[in-house]
Amino acid sequence: MKKFNPRLYFITDSTLYEKDEFLRRVKAALDGGVTLVQLREKERTTREYLELARAVHDLTLKYNVPLIIDDRLDIAMAADTEGVHLGQSDLPINIARNIWGKDKIIGATAKTVEQALEAYEQGADYLGVGAIYPTTTKVKTILTSTEMLDKICHTVPIPVNAIGGLNKDNIDVLKGIPIAGVCVVSAIMKADDPKSAAEELSKAVSDKLGIM
Repeated sequence: MKKFNPRLYFITDSTLYEKDEFLRRVKAALDGGVTLVQLREKERTTREYLELARAVHDLTLKYNVPLIIDDRLDIAMAADTEGVHLGQSDLPINIARNIWGKDKIIGATAKTVEQALEAYEQGADYLGVGAIYPTTTKVKTILTSTEMLDKICHTVPIPVNAIGGLNKDNIDVLKGIPIAGVCVVSAIMKADDPKSAAEELSKAVSDKLGIM
């Protein structure tokens, strides 16, 4: 398995921006210190998704930050990214692992202890758990309690990240829960200055959650 650091996991949203501005914002987030990037595209064609994946991968490679592709193992393989993230309705983790091998990062979404255990047993490298708060992204979300997040963290031995409406001002709610990091979309993607937003989030993750 490839090494990765999930402490500040940036998930993209290109729906509001032209390609050049989108890539500028991704680069700014990388300059600001994000440690993992996920390209999430729900509405693009396969060819459009692949083209954007290759463009984003060109950026992330320069910063030695792994790029994870949301949902689509075929896109991840075609763009030769470092990983893929699979939800409950996507390709099963064990099948993706058998196809892609042990050296790639495979993340999974989990909202219950049962889902977390299944993903771990099938070979997931990390979990995304949430939504902790309501989100403004165009993704269907079900709120997950911090108690459930804590239970999942204590059930599986792989990194667990919190996701859903998180920003530098509200992550205090996660204090004391042994997460590996936080996943953010709007807090960086929609910021006036994505670089500063990433820097401030990174500081908050260290200062408020003790994740270095």
